[in-house]
Amino acid sequence: MDLNKLFKAMLVALPIMAISACSSTSESETDATSSTSGSGSELSTGSGVETGGVAPLLTPEEQQRLKYQELRKEHIIYFDFDRSSVSAQFEEVLQAHGNYLVEHPNVRVMIEGHADERGTPEYNIALGERRAKAVAKYLQGMGVLPSQMSIVSYGEEKPLDMTRTDDGFGINRRAVLVY
Repeated sequence: MDLNKLFKAMLVALPIMAISACSSTSESETDATSSTSGSGSELSTGSGVETGGVAPLLTPEEQQRLKYQELRKEHIIYFDFDRSSVSAQFEEVLQAHGNYLVEHPNVRVMIEGHADERGTPEYNIALGERRAKAVAKYLQGMGVLPSQMSIVSYGEEKPLDMTRTDDGFGINRRAVLVY
């Protein structure tokens, strides 16, 4: 075993040894665990606990990149009743999408605007358009090129929830980012 692997194994084993001193593992469990063989990179501490290698620490930039990657999985921005302004709770999601689009200028996104069924069809088409434009304006303020975005309004025509409850109406008041 080279010194680097030994050092990593010691770093992993030390905190576990301190914790395992308080455990109440029976002798038969310890014997059974000690007799199992690991994959060579694992170290058995004799306490019934097997440890693996040390996971590399991520830089703050890598952590932010992974966080934004996870946030980009959310592609729906919800709106309050009869409103088209982007709520503060969705700023981080839009920040993640905006950063991605700025870093990938060849990627295009369609922003779909939706409304619930309350109001006339004409009003809801206009409201859906205002919602889609609000998201586009937010992204453009981050540096996303207008040529990367297109908008469409479906008004009340494509509801996600048909229950006609307050929660259902809330789900239908949205803008959707479609790549």
